[in-house]
Amino acid sequence: MTTSFAPSGDLAQPYQILAAVLALVSIVLLAMELRRSRGSRISVALTGVLAAAALLCAVLRPVAISSRGSLVGPRVVVLADASRSIDLPGAGGETRREAAARALAELEKHGAEVRLYGLAFGKGPATPLGAGAAAPAAGSTPTGSEGRLPAAMRAARPMPRSDLAGAIESVARAADERPAAIVVLSDGRLDRPGEGQAGEAIKGALGTLEVPVHTVSLATEAPEDVSVRAVRTAGAAVAHQPLSLRIEIGCTGGLDCDEIPVVARELRESGEPTQLAQGTAKVAGGTATVELQVTLDRAGARILEVAIEAPKGDRVPENNTRYVTIDVARDRVRVLHVAGRPTYDVRALRMWLKSDASVDVVAFFILRTPTDDVVATPDELALIPFPVDELFSEHLPSFDAVVLQDFNAEPYGLAKHLRSLARYVDKGGGLIMVGGPDAFVPGHYAGTPLAEVLPVNLDRARGAEGVDVASFVPRITEAGRVAPVLGPLRDLIGEALPEMPGTNVLGDVRPGTTVLLEHPTRKAPSGAPMPVLALGEKGSGRTIALSIDGSHRLLFSAFAANAAGRAHGAFWDALLGWLMRDPRFEPAVVELPDGCIAGEETALSLRPLPGQAGQARITLRKLGTGEVVRTLEAPLDGRGEPLSLGAGKLEPGGYSATVEIGPKDAAGPEAEARRGPTTRRDFACERGGDEWADTRPDVERLASIAEATGGKSVTVDGIGGLPLPAATQIAAERRVSPILPPWAWTLSAAVLLGAHWIVRRRRGLT
Repeated sequence: MTTSFAPSGDLAQPYQILAAVLALVSIVLLAMELRRSRGSRISVALTGVLAAAALLCAVLRPVAISSRGSLVGPRVVVLADASRSIDLPGAGGETRREAAARALAELEKHGAEVRLYGLAFGKGPATPLGAGAAAPAAGSTPTGSEGRLPAAMRAARPMPRSDLAGAIESVARAADERPAAIVVLSDGRLDRPGEGQAGEAIKGALGTLEVPVHTVSLATEAPEDVSVRAVRTAGAAVAHQPLSLRIEIGCTGGLDCDEIPVVARELRESGEPTQLAQGTAKVAGGTATVELQVTLDRAGARILEVAIEAPKGDRVPENNTRYVTIDVARDRVRVLHVAGRPTYDVRALRMWLKSDASVDVVAFFILRTPTDDVVATPDELALIPFPVDELFSEHLPSFDAVVLQDFNAEPYGLAKHLRSLARYVDKGGGLIMVGGPDAFVPGHYAGTPLAEVLPVNLDRARGAEGVDVASFVPRITEAGRVAPVLGPLRDLIGEALPEMPGTNVLGDVRPGTTVLLEHPTRKAPSGAPMPVLALGEKGSGRTIALSIDGSHRLLFSAFAANAAGRAHGAFWDALLGWLMRDPRFEPAVVELPDGCIAGEETALSLRPLPGQAGQARITLRKLGTGEVVRTLEAPLDGRGEPLSLGAGKLEPGGYSATVEIGPKDAAGPEAEARRGPTTRRDFACERGGDEWADTRPDVERLASIAEATGGKSVTVDGIGGLPLPAATQIAAERRVSPILPPWAWTLSAAVLLGAHWIVRRRRGLT
């Protein structure tokens, strides 16, 4: 409760001013008169001043005003940096997040008369501090020794960016109460605004909101750290062509850096990473740049690991290794086509490969075996021996895909290279084995290392019936009806297929195999229909098993005339496209909207194709070990709507996400044969990501923001000096009462005027 005094409201304000002026004039005239008089003047002056004051009070009749109310503090918005960089260490072993919590506690003490409203900024508009965490609501009354805002800061979820400009724009455009000031808690390592013209950018973000922006620096010194700040590529990545990696190294905090070894490796499905290049970065002025030349042999998403060897004393070892996902393209698909004899089927496939401008084909047809008795001298021979050793020892890595069509491995010396061919597939190559009298089991592939990468089992016990010459019409499976691989073919000919002249006898499918075509009558050992066209994955590569040698009937036959012979090209274009991971033939797309940060929740986005119904299963495997770390499942309704799946918290490293789409009730002996189409996405997780790449705080940027907006820039210890706006009192009850009744003021004025007149007479003044 407060008490104040004021004139009575009966007299208008101009008359109140006039009365006060007349009283002052009378006192001035009295003083001038007393200066000319002789004798004692104190009693005359005293009674004169009292008489004038009493007369003024009789005119104004002052009253006492008693008010009862409360102090209401202005709204102050606190924008706390919630990007991942605040988890970096600061001075004295305190992280920047802990410094932010301490700063909020100091603000609660210093700003006891203001209303603090805590917001976290990172990516997009600012959000209430502590939203989504197990922390009390921001802006509520502090309890205990620590307020709610510091507790919410400690529980805030790290964000992938630090967009201060976007956060201030959201505050300025909000429809609620406008703040009287904004306080920013950050280390200055901001994505927006950039280093140049930061203050002007924030003024532009404020728009019509004219308030000071105070900044509090959570760190003033960089920790002892050497890091891989950035990895950039010069130009597009093309398979089999050199690619330049520009690597930026930073050294801060007084760490002793001179020459830093750098190495670039490619992560594999299993085994140790393959070293691609190495070099040395010579640090000068705290930074260094080194260029490494790497060559990637396979197209698609490739995970590169760029690592440095840090000197002793490095406090942030997590940023010594960075993972880069590079999408490798092809200028042309390089295919090695090896056929055992020049049949109609071989001729049709070779014609199609040669006609496609995007395919660079190297074809070999075996017209004689090494044991053929040729009655001629070597100089007279028109045919050269098959260069099997040269092809499969030296040039195999240069091919994107290998097609073995009706080819016997033993007579031509291929058997000794089958392990290398299997290793080629495991490291990302593609393989298609096409049927015929000398393919699969009759071609001596059963029990070899190459048989382990094929999508079907090769049973030696069934070698006697390795070929079934009975004609049949293949049947499209449930998976084949929805698989994009057969989409172009089905668009041309529908469900009907031409009669095939026979097939190789195959065993059961391996786990993870997709069967698109099956035999209408023959059974595999498990009792499931025997596969005719099966697609599988092994390591980083893909394989296809086609048990028939009659696909040429899609090109030239009475059946092919209905589609003008285009069905053959559509069929093989899709098979080769799937082998090369062409997005057109993938059943779904797997994405990571927010990337993957080790130790944080990872979200996967699955976008199936329209019409894909059933059950989607995503298997996460760790690159290098092949260990399954997570299995996710989600139902598909066929509408093609994207699905968001939580993958949990992952450790640093590379991962592969394999998506399998199949029927919900895939169980029993026919389960493997009914498995749906699969796709794969490789990605990497790293600790801290880009936010941890550069650990230097930027105090100058924060100072420029404060200076441009009329605010003040301080450290955490200097928060007590922030000029926060003062609180405003709002009255809830007001009472006016006269100090004296009007007659009392009049009587006192008359008495004092009379006393003054008597004193004047006695002193000889008229």
